[in-house]
Amino acid sequence: MLVAHDLLLLLIDDESGKVSFGMSEPDKALAGAVLVDLAERDLVGVADGRLAAKPGPTPPEPVLAQALAVVRERDGQKPKNVLGPLAKGLRDHLADDLVEAGILRRDEKKVLGLFPTTRLPTADASRETTLRAHLAAVLAGTAEPDGRTGALIALLHAMDVVTRVIPADDKKAAKRRAKQIAVGDWAAAAVRKAVQEVQSAVMVAVIASTGATTAGTT
Repeated sequence: MLVAHDLLLLLIDDESGKVSFGMSEPDKALAGAVLVDLAERDLVGVADGRLAAKPGPTPPEPVLAQALAVVRERDGQKPKNVLGPLAKGLRDHLADDLVEAGILRRDEKKVLGLFPTTRLPTADASRETTLRAHLAAVLAGTAEPDGRTGALIALLHAMDVVTRVIPADDKKAAKRRAKQIAVGDWAAAAVRKAVQEVQSAVMVAVIASTGATTAGTT
């Protein structure tokens, strides 16, 4: 499973089978997670604030292969300009992988017999349960972050949903810990730099989205 798969699992509400209501820019965060996956394989880096595709074999996972092709087409662009193209169709592709793996199941129906809707309830909760428990331990300070948990917490921090997604007795302390992890030394320098660049891009997208929503309601 990729970091992007785990992020989608965390964002999907277990009861509704949909991405939790009110999440800002979840698709761009998922695109950011895919960049992290590519950076971990040394296929993407960041130089002077711009994405740099690196030579290497095409990943066997279709999601990463498609993402790498997008990055190579936009080599040298800023992460914020690449997240949108990366996000196109990404959520569905990740969901298909999770359904195929037996982690989620796909429920399709029509509302009022007319409007198609898709839910992705949990089929096997073991991976998500273990993941949430480990993330909670990292935020509580009883476990150290690694490349995967550090990246996930950094992306959740960028979306400002850490304590909505990860159980925490002390939410303020958990948010402080997440902020520390987001800029901390939990992965190879290249991966950490890529995550931080993506995090900044996601935060810009979230702020822009929130601003547009506010403007539309005034």
